[in-house]
Amino acid sequence: MSAAKLYCHLFCGILFSINPLFSQNRADAKKIVDTLTSPSMHGRGYVAGGDKIAAAYISEQFKGLKLISLNQSSSYFQKFSFPVNTFPGEMEMTFVWSNKKREIGQAGKNFLVSCESPSIKGKFLVIRLDSSVVYNIEKLRLFKNGLSKKSFILVDTGGVRTKEELTYLTNFIKYPRGIKGILIPANSVTITDACLKLSTWDVSMKQSSIPTIMIDYRFRNIDQIDINIESKFLKNHISQNVIACVTGKNNPDSFIVFTAHYDHLGHMGKSVYFPGANDNASGVAMLLSLAKYYALPEHKPNCTVVFMAFGGEEVGLLGSMYYASHPFFEMNKIKFLINMDILGTGDEGITVVNATLFEKEFKLLQEINSENNYLSVIKPRGKAAISDHYYFTEAKVPSFYIYTLGGIKAYHDICDRKETLSLVKFEEIFNLLRNFTAKIDNQ
Repeated sequence: MSAAKLYCHLFCGILFSINPLFSQNRADAKKIVDTLTSPSMHGRGYVAGGDKIAAAYISEQFKGLKLISLNQSSSYFQKFSFPVNTFPGEMEMTFVWSNKKREIGQAGKNFLVSCESPSIKGKFLVIRLDSSVVYNIEKLRLFKNGLSKKSFILVDTGGVRTKEELTYLTNFIKYPRGIKGILIPANSVTITDACLKLSTWDVSMKQSSIPTIMIDYRFRNIDQIDINIESKFLKNHISQNVIACVTGKNNPDSFIVFTAHYDHLGHMGKSVYFPGANDNASGVAMLLSLAKYYALPEHKPNCTVVFMAFGGEEVGLLGSMYYASHPFFEMNKIKFLINMDILGTGDEGITVVNATLFEKEFKLLQEINSENNYLSVIKPRGKAAISDHYYFTEAKVPSFYIYTLGGIKAYHDICDRKETLSLVKFEEIFNLLRNFTAKIDNQ
């Protein structure tokens, strides 16, 4: 039995017990989030089969609820592939000063390797690019042309005013003779008392020729680094969407769709992984809660309700893009789609992307909220290509993307953990979505 199957068999039936009376509460959602953010899921990324383990877990939940497959087989999977850069092995960095002082870095906390970085190993001198040079094009050219040593360049960010300027600068100095990499000092941000972050991290579909590494600002005066980073570029990583439905009793050829991406950033080295509690274990918890609700006979909808858990979102909305190009049914038969991404807070309300495109449905959502006093505010936002609703919107499918507001600011970092996620308005958001889709279902 594979590791993925063994893991799912262990948890199948524990988190979801199907009872005659439906009960939805925050404790159930917390169990799902705890499972999806556990070390066994490897950050639901592309090291150690993390995304496959998460997909298998969701598939087992669908199976336990006796949901129907839409892909003309017993499997809930829709396979697709893409290239991706990964960090499966060593992730070590030691900072060295001229007085021989040394400090071992901590990945994710005081150094952050850019997602497109290649492998590198060795001891390297550090040459500073002084802030006085940054905005003097002649000095900058002389600096670049004078580099012949196999060194890392440390950019004095005191002379850089915006992220765009930093990107331009690093691209400008990236390819002189002998340069081995770029170091960028940055101030740490306190997320909680137990967690600091340098910046957000991402996933890349390419691998660069040299690494770029963000380091804590207190290391800005180092003279040498000892480094060992193992990167592995996967040319054809196979991932999967996980899709199931409850067939409608009166209008089975009309569809209401709930979507949420299950993948996250995975590993940065063999010891550090990104749990992705809010992004997007919370959305998957809502997806499974809704699936559990509609799977009960007394809640059987008029229209067919579809549940889509997408892979590859963090790489560039790849799972939803693939589905939109290879749909299981005609897209114009979707009455409404709700995408759920970052649903773990809500103490300051929610934002609804596409609210300005679908004003009638947004007004309905607000009316339901006002009648039941679920959330403090529902904020409208226009069209935005920031989550898995986007390619459905492009295909003229009526759709919202909903995300919560409030709570801690952990996002795309190692601080986005189950311990920091409140789920404070999870039940209220569930009831809001249930009541909203009931109106759509009965139209």
